[in-house]
Amino acid sequence: MPGEQRVRVEGGPFAWYADLPRAVGGGNCAPSPTLYLLGGLAAGAVAFIRDVLAPQCDVRLHDVTAVARCEEDLRGLAGVAGAEPRLAGMSLDIRLDSPDPEPRLETLRQAWLDRCPVYLALREPVAVTVTWS
Repeated sequence: MPGEQRVRVEGGPFAWYADLPRAVGGGNCAPSPTLYLLGGLAAGAVAFIRDVLAPQCDVRLHDVTAVARCEEDLRGLAGVAGAEPRLAGMSLDIRLDSPDPEPRLETLRQAWLDRCPVYLALREPVAVTVTWS
């Protein structure tokens, strides 16, 4: 839409919006791509553990939560000389509330480390093909 700064993103039957912070010229009208990246990591952890791994590993869950964080220097995004545009210090804190014994929880944890696609893509980056048209 004219004057609209946020970007509409579509994937399958879903649509959502993204924007950049005002400090780098965005309108701050929607989550940033960095926030979506962190949200994808955290949400992927919770959904994958709750919906796939807990049933497969026979782990009972009262709750599972995840918080993803990183450091970001917006000066790098803005092109300020000497500032780093890459994200740094990425971390993920996953908390499991389960009555099950530690060996069963460790099996679930290892399965997540071995099979979570978002985590694996960040831990061992895959090649990205970029096409300009």
